[in-house]
Amino acid sequence: MSSQGASFDLSQYGITVKTIYRNASPGQLYELALRHEPGTAISSTGALIAYSGEKTGRSPKDKRIVDEPRSRDHIWWGDVNIRMDEHIFMVNRERAIDYLNTRPHLFVVDGYAGWDERYRIKIRVICSRAYHALFMWNMLIRPSREELAYFGDPDYTIFNAGSFSANRYTSGMTSKTSVALNFARQEFVILGTEYAGEMKKGVFTIMNYLMPLQGQLSMHCSANEGPEGDVSLFFGLSGTGKTTLSADPRRKLIGDDEHVWTDRGIFNIEGGCYAKAINLSAESEPEIFQAIRYGAVLENVVYDPETRVVDYTNASITENTRASYPIEFIPNAKIPCVGGHPKNIIMLTCDAYGVFPPVARLTKEQAMYHFMSGYTAKVAGTEVGVKEPNPTFSACFGAPFMVWHPSKYAELLAERLEKHKTKTWLVNTGWTGGSYGVGRRIPLRYTRAILDAIHDGALDHVPTRRDPVFGFEVPLECPGIPQEILDPRNTWADKSAYDAMQKKLAHHFIENFKKYEAGTSEAIRKAGPLL
Repeated sequence: MSSQGASFDLSQYGITVKTIYRNASPGQLYELALRHEPGTAISSTGALIAYSGEKTGRSPKDKRIVDEPRSRDHIWWGDVNIRMDEHIFMVNRERAIDYLNTRPHLFVVDGYAGWDERYRIKIRVICSRAYHALFMWNMLIRPSREELAYFGDPDYTIFNAGSFSANRYTSGMTSKTSVALNFARQEFVILGTEYAGEMKKGVFTIMNYLMPLQGQLSMHCSANEGPEGDVSLFFGLSGTGKTTLSADPRRKLIGDDEHVWTDRGIFNIEGGCYAKAINLSAESEPEIFQAIRYGAVLENVVYDPETRVVDYTNASITENTRASYPIEFIPNAKIPCVGGHPKNIIMLTCDAYGVFPPVARLTKEQAMYHFMSGYTAKVAGTEVGVKEPNPTFSACFGAPFMVWHPSKYAELLAERLEKHKTKTWLVNTGWTGGSYGVGRRIPLRYTRAILDAIHDGALDHVPTRRDPVFGFEVPLECPGIPQEILDPRNTWADKSAYDAMQKKLAHHFIENFKKYEAGTSEAIRKAGPLL
């Protein structure tokens, strides 16, 4: 499982450090983290507590992709995929190597991305922190002893020199943080951020380029499987309930975040889970709570210095507290993490405007439109007196990690929806009876009852009404749900206020979608709201 010492050679990268810990065991990584990395500790449940320093989340504005001939024409250049000159990449790479060569020891994690062996890629992580090594040991698919012995050269290499800053005077740098991906060299270089999630999402970005190149659909979603083998996918931005709702004790968890849909079905890209830990409790999310034990990593949490009990409600360091653990720590995980073709797709939104119904059925074209839109609405911060929600749109429910134009992923999705007769549902976990400040959050038990009805097929033949603005079909009845809340307009005391808010939200959708229109078919454009 692990090797240590001069026998593992990194000279091919220009790295001359003698002490290399390759695929070290969690116990070994605990010892080295506690000995050499200030602030690390062991929680009362046995997880390793680590701190990521100044950066406690991703730095999307500092992410760059090298503009090179092989990949240039495939990339959707813009605010998400920002161009980097190859020479600048090499300057940063050299800076990372120079820093790594100053360390007394380094860590190498060799693992796989992708449970389907036809599409899996070999990833090598080279880093200076035991915390980062344990994190990626959890998040990659862990090779057996035999697989590690014959691992060979990786397909992609991550150089994590995040403890060392980029040079802000280097051309094209916007800060002391640089996260750079080079598809030609098959390398990923991190400077100026110790947030471990950059490595995980770097691997996802690589897969989001490679999979469509091979005609396969990579997706930012969770997935589970029912007793009859029926697979459901859950798309949704942060705060919509993607992780909570996919962790269903009656269904097996295939994965919580990243998947690929191929000609055989779906597979998880990762070997672990990276769950938000803020306000975590044994009552609300028992599977995740129990998974935070020996071998797990807790990031940026606050704990009692004597008892080492973690205060999951404390957001004084960051609201983005996280837990990383191997997927097998979830008792009902499906290993290997693969499944058949999805029977249902659930697109989750937390609509703080209180406009969307709790559940609606989408046509194929509407599914593509809402997939490309990736909508949710959040409450506008904590400023006193601010009540108006903020609409948030993120293409394919994961714009920061999508490399191709969103229509590429939408077309791959449409092909599969049609071929496999997959049903698509829009499920609102947000407000009813008014927008934020007036209405109330749809109870979780109602959302779970809706998902049960979807999985049982109970919504397949109920009467529906067509929403006059958004065009989707809204069920008029659903087991376990009060009939009156299925039509959101009926829950508003002021019906004209609902109509005005619905039109306002429709305008947000139309305005957001303008940036995709040039590369999108007329059928998809017409699947949006009509005013």
